[in-house]
Amino acid sequence: QLQLVESGGGQVQPGGSLRLSCAASGSALDHYAIGWFRQAPGRNREGVSCINNQDGKIYSKEFAKGRFTISTDNAKNTVWLEMNSLKPEDTAIYYCAALPAGWAPPRAVCYFSSLMYDNIQTWGEGTQVTVST
Repeated sequence: QLQLVESGGGQVQPGGSLRLSCAASGSALDHYAIGWFRQAPGRNREGVSCINNQDGKIYSKEFAKGRFTISTDNAKNTVWLEMNSLKPEDTAIYYCAALPAGWAPPRAVCYFSSLMYDNIQTWGEGTQVTVST
């Protein structure tokens, strides 16, 4: 059974950086896509960035482009989310989730949608990110 554990969250000042990790166990990530999601107080959960480990393709929401970088460390079976230039509006609980890479055509595997949520196999428990002075 695939399990995911997030870590690396914390409190930082605006403009600061954090690196979140999503450590997988129970299965290799080769045939999974891993998405990062976040949920702020009073808001619905939203996608942040996703990497399809079958072909390496990445999709990120507009707010994350240029600031957040997603990557997979195959040796550690871990997906990272490097977050730079953090803003107060980035404050949220950040979750990672796994989807079988074959659940959709390759171009759609990492596109955030309701159907994507329906195909998530495993969620992590989340890690808190707080950006404030």
